[in-house]
Amino acid sequence: MMDFEQRLQKAIDRGQRTRASMKESEQARAATEEELRALHSSARLELTEHIEECLRKLADHFPGFDYETVIDEDGWGSRIRRDDLELNRGTTDRHYSHFEMLVRSFSTKSLLDMTAKGTIRNKEVIARSHFQRLQELDVDSFKNLIDLWVLEFAEAYSAQN
Repeated sequence: MMDFEQRLQKAIDRGQRTRASMKESEQARAATEEELRALHSSARLELTEHIEECLRKLADHFPGFDYETVIDEDGWGSRIRRDDLELNRGTTDRHYSHFEMLVRSFSTKSLLDMTAKGTIRNKEVIARSHFQRLQELDVDSFKNLIDLWVLEFAEAYSAQN
């Protein structure tokens, strides 16, 4: 039978092993989060460049749209917009059109999240969102969605004007 001193020493040893194990887990989590942040950052850069390219081309096809880069608390991306004035027998109607695509900021949920919003002549016509877990990220599927959403907005805008 073990005496108290031996049991005390075994309890202390178990506690030290638990502490070491917890520290290793924290370090692994921190490394994983850093890796996920780096993956998110890399994908965000690639996608925002694709968004910029597509929206600049879209603005070239519809003169009057102003292009701007978006970097704010909501995310990174691009926006095109225009204001049209319509004169009708003494009244002036303002028609606002815009299209914006953003890659949202990194979150602890480990997702890459992209949104698109489009308004044509004061009426929202597109509100889209897509996300994937960073561990399962397929950047090409996001690029395909960017293309699809830009084409969708272009078709809707050309049908209105």
